[in-house]
Amino acid sequence: MNRTGRVSCILPPHLLHQLLKSDDSEVRQAALDTLLTTTRMRGERTVWASLAGAAVPGNGRRTVFDCNRTRFLPLAEIVRSEDGPEASDASANRAFEGLGATRDFYQQVFRRNSLNDRGMRLDGYIHFGVKYNNAFWDGRQMVFGDGDGRKFSDFTGSLTVIAHELAHGVTDFTAGFSYHDQPGALNESMSDVFGSLVEQWSLNQSAEAANWLIGAEIFTPGIGADALRSMKSPGEAYDNIPYGKDPQPDHMNDYVHLPNTEEGDYGGVHINSGIPNKAFYLTAVRIGGYAWKAAGLIWYESLKASGQETQFQEFADTTYRKAEELYGSGSTEQTAVLAAWQDVGIHISGVPVGVARTRSFSPRWNGDGEQGDGVAALTKKVDVLNTQMSGLAKEMASLKARR
Repeated sequence: MNRTGRVSCILPPHLLHQLLKSDDSEVRQAALDTLLTTTRMRGERTVWASLAGAAVPGNGRRTVFDCNRTRFLPLAEIVRSEDGPEASDASANRAFEGLGATRDFYQQVFRRNSLNDRGMRLDGYIHFGVKYNNAFWDGRQMVFGDGDGRKFSDFTGSLTVIAHELAHGVTDFTAGFSYHDQPGALNESMSDVFGSLVEQWSLNQSAEAANWLIGAEIFTPGIGADALRSMKSPGEAYDNIPYGKDPQPDHMNDYVHLPNTEEGDYGGVHINSGIPNKAFYLTAVRIGGYAWKAAGLIWYESLKASGQETQFQEFADTTYRKAEELYGSGSTEQTAVLAAWQDVGIHISGVPVGVARTRSFSPRWNGDGEQGDGVAALTKKVDVLNTQMSGLAKEMASLKARR
C-alpha cells in the first residue's frame, strides 16, 4: 500500500503553474484541468484502491486498460494482457512494454519479484482524462495522460517516466519515504535513479554513455535537447520561455525551502531531489561501467535499509556503509560514494572532510561493459608505458650509433 498517502506524479506542480501564465488559452486550460483533476483524485485515491483490487501475488502479470478519456478507472476496458495479442493502440503497447522492462529489470538485476517482491500485478491505465498533462502511481496502478499535444505528448512515450512512477511502488514497499521535504525529495530521487537505470539497462548503456535525462521524450515535443530533469546537470534540464529556468539545485548550499503544501510541492520534493540525483550520477560515473551493477546495488540496499523520515545525511551515511559491506572498506566503490556526497555538500558522518580527495577513484572500465580492477588496470598502463619508453630509448641509441 502507498504509505505516503499521496498520488505520486511525474510532473511537479511548478511546471503546470507556469503554463497557467501562457498566452495560449488551450495550453492554460489543459494546465488548469490537470491541476484540478490531480487535486480531486487525491481525495478519490482510497475509492480507486478499494475498487482496483488488492496487491495480490500475480507473478508481475501486466494488464493495460483504456480509460477512453474518462477519469473513472473501474470502467476502463482491458486492451492488452499478458496472454493476449499486441494491441492496435500504440499507447497500450508502449505502456505494456514499459511495465515489462521495469519488471524484468528488478527481477534480473536485484532478484526482486515485482514492486512488492511478492509478484504484485502491474496494471496500467492509458488515455486518462482529456489532455491530461501527467502520469502517476496511486499505490495500486500506473496511470497515463495523453498530454495536451503542445507542451507534453503521450506520457507512455517515455520509459524513464514509466520506470520512475513504478519505482514509487518499490519505495512504498521498502523505505516508504514520507512525501515531504527531504524524505520526499529522496522518494522522488529514488524514482529518477531507477527510472534512468531501467532505460540504461534496456539500452545496455554504460554510465558514461547514458544521457541521464528524465522524460526527454514527452517534454515540450517542439523543443529539442531538454527534459523534465537532468541527473547529470540538475538545474540545466531546460531553460525556455514556457517554463523558465530549471530550478533544481545540485548542492546543499542551494537547497530550496518551500512550504509543505500541494502548491509548494510538499517542501520542494521534485526540486531538491536534484541534490541526491547528482550524488548518484557522480557515484556511477566514478565507479564506471554499468551504473545498475555497483552504484545501483548500493542505492537499492540503502533504500531497503532506510525509514519513512530518513534525511539526506542519514541516507548518505547509509550508502557509504552499504558500499563498505558490499565492496570493502576503502574500495573504489566506497570512495566514489564518499566523494560524490562531498561534491554535493554532504559529508559522511565520522569521515574527515577531504579524505576522498586523497584517494584515487578512477573509473574501472575495461571497454567491454565490465568492471575491471583499478590497480590492475593502472599497473597494466604503467607496463605499457615502460615498454614504450624502453623502445624509444633503443631507437635513440640506434640513431646515435649511425652518426
